[in-house]
Amino acid sequence: MSSSPLTHFDAQGQAHMVDVAAKADTHRVARAAGVIQMLPATLALIQAGQAAKGDVIGIARIAAIQAAKRTSELIPLCHPLPLTRVAVDFSLHQDPPRVECTVQAETVGKTGVEMEALTAVQVGLLTIYDMCKAADKGMVMTDVRLLEKQGGKSGHWVAPA
Repeated sequence: MSSSPLTHFDAQGQAHMVDVAAKADTHRVARAAGVIQMLPATLALIQAGQAAKGDVIGIARIAAIQAAKRTSELIPLCHPLPLTRVAVDFSLHQDPPRVECTVQAETVGKTGVEMEALTAVQVGLLTIYDMCKAADKGMVMTDVRLLEKQGGKSGHWVAPA
């Protein structure tokens, strides 16, 4: 058995899906966040609902939820999880002009939902980029990170401030 903290590698260093069969089912929660920075005019289009492709925030919310549900199809070693809840929040800020996305994903199971929350954030931000790129190709997605996780053997973790 390898003593490496990288659980997706076996004793021979080969990638594998972690065996979670012996783990207890617990309520697991993960919160993640990220930001997309943009020009003031792009933020104004989003706020006014005047983007050429429609309701940017509404569509980005649906995209984020869908991404959480399909994480195991995108990240090769993730387990498919029965999500019990995915909540997506967007907040718009003027100075500097940006949209912040926060996602909370939940399940009752043997493994955590950090990857689902992180994937949802990134796809939500990518959807904003896709819907607004005609107006602003220079948007920057940044600061995608895990904020908090609860459940399982490792317990409660909160990102340092």
